[in-house]
Amino acid sequence: MIKAESIKTGQELYKRAKTLIPGGTMLLSKRPEMFLPEQWPAYFSKSSGCQVWGIDGTHYLDMCSMGIGTNSLGYGNSRIDAEVRRVIDQGNMSSLNCPEEVYLAEKLVELHPWADMVRFARSGGEANAIAIRIARAASGRDKVAICGYHGWHDWYLSANLSEDEGLDGHLMPGLDPAGVPRHLKGSVIPFNYNDLGEITEIVKNNPDLGVIKMEVSRNFGPATGYLEGIRKLATDNNIVLIFDECSSGFRQTYGGLHKMYGVEPDMCMFGKALGNGYAITAVVGKRSVMEAAQKTFISSTFWTERIGPTAGLECLKVMGEIKSWDIITNIGLRVTKEWKAMGERCGLKLNTMGIPALTFFSIDSPDWLKYKTFITQEMLKKGILAFSGFYASVAHEDQYLARYFNELEEILDIVAQCERGEKKIENLLEGPVCHGGFKRLN
Repeated sequence: MIKAESIKTGQELYKRAKTLIPGGTMLLSKRPEMFLPEQWPAYFSKSSGCQVWGIDGTHYLDMCSMGIGTNSLGYGNSRIDAEVRRVIDQGNMSSLNCPEEVYLAEKLVELHPWADMVRFARSGGEANAIAIRIARAASGRDKVAICGYHGWHDWYLSANLSEDEGLDGHLMPGLDPAGVPRHLKGSVIPFNYNDLGEITEIVKNNPDLGVIKMEVSRNFGPATGYLEGIRKLATDNNIVLIFDECSSGFRQTYGGLHKMYGVEPDMCMFGKALGNGYAITAVVGKRSVMEAAQKTFISSTFWTERIGPTAGLECLKVMGEIKSWDIITNIGLRVTKEWKAMGERCGLKLNTMGIPALTFFSIDSPDWLKYKTFITQEMLKKGILAFSGFYASVAHEDQYLARYFNELEEILDIVAQCERGEKKIENLLEGPVCHGGFKRLN
C-alpha cells in the first residue's frame, strides 16, 4: 500500500485511484480526462468562496463548474456551514426523524403553490428515479417520453437499448446501456426540445405513455407556446408532466425555472444548488400524483439524516435574503457578453448557449476539442480552473472576473492564430485531447 503522505500531486493520486475505482472517479463530470488529461489537478485539499487548493497546495481561481453547479453561494458559505455544525453537535442521526425535513418540505411547497407534497433524497439520479416510480404508479402506464439529461439509472439508460445514439442529443453522448435489462427496450422514448409536433406524434402513437419528463431549458429557451403545448398535451391525455430542475432550479428564479415561464408541471425535481454543496435533493408534486408513492416502495436509510435538510433550509434563507438568482444571472450574462465580444475581437466563430448562470461557449471549428483542451491547459498555468463553461456563483466578484477575462482573451488570440493557419494547435498541446463525452478508460 502506498502511504498517503507519499502522494504529492493530484495526478499521482488519480493514477492510484484508477487501479481502485472503476472509471477513476465517482462522477463522470469530475473525471480529469473531461478537462485536461494527464495534467488536471484532480483533487482538492481546501475550498473557499471561488478559490480551490490542490493537494499539493497550489492555489486556483475556480472559473469552472463550482462543484458541478452545487455551490451558487460559493464554497464554504459561513451561515450554512454554521447551521450544519450546529446540528452535527446535536446529532445527525437518530431512530427518530429529523424535524428539518418537514420544515424544508413546507418551504418548497410555499415557493411552488401548485405543489402539495415533497419527497427528499440525496442525489439527482435518486430524485429522478423516485419521480419516475411515483409518476408511473400514478398514471398506471409504463412508457416515458424524455427530453434532457436525467441521471444514470436503468429507466433512463434504457433509451439507448432501442437506439445506440438515442441519448446523444441529451447532454452526454456515448452512454452504453451495458447492464440495463434488455426487456426495458422501448420503455423510454427520447424527443427533441422545442419540437411540439414530435412529442405530439409520440403521444398519439403510444397509448401506454404515462409520463413526460423534460428539462425546462438547458442550451436555449422554449419557443413561444412550446411549454404551454406540452402542458396541454399532458393534461388532455392524462399524462404526468415532470420538469427536471436539478440543474436549473434556483438559478434564475427563487425556485424552479418554470415559474419564469408560467407553466406548472405535475412534479418537479430540485438538486445541486438546493444545499450549496451538501447532499439534498427534492421531488415536489401535486397531491393527486405524489400520494401514489404510498402504493409502491420508496425508502432509504440515509435519506433521513439531518445535514441535508438543515443545509437546504439555511441555503433557501440566504438565497431569499440576497436574491442570489439575480446576482448569478447578471454575472452569467456578463460572462456570456464578454465571450461574444472576445470572439469578435479575435475573429473567431464563437457560439454561446445555456441559461445565464450555467453558460457555455464553443468555437465553430473541426478542431474545437483541441482548442478546448488548449484553453484549459493554458488557463491552468495561470492558476485558473476553466473549461468551455462557466457556472456562476455569488463569490465571482469583479476582480476575479476581470482576471479571468484578461487571461482568456490572450489564449483565444492564439486559438485565432491557429484558425488562420499561422500556428498549429497540435504543436501547442502538452498532452492528450480532452474527452467530448462518455468513454471507457484503459
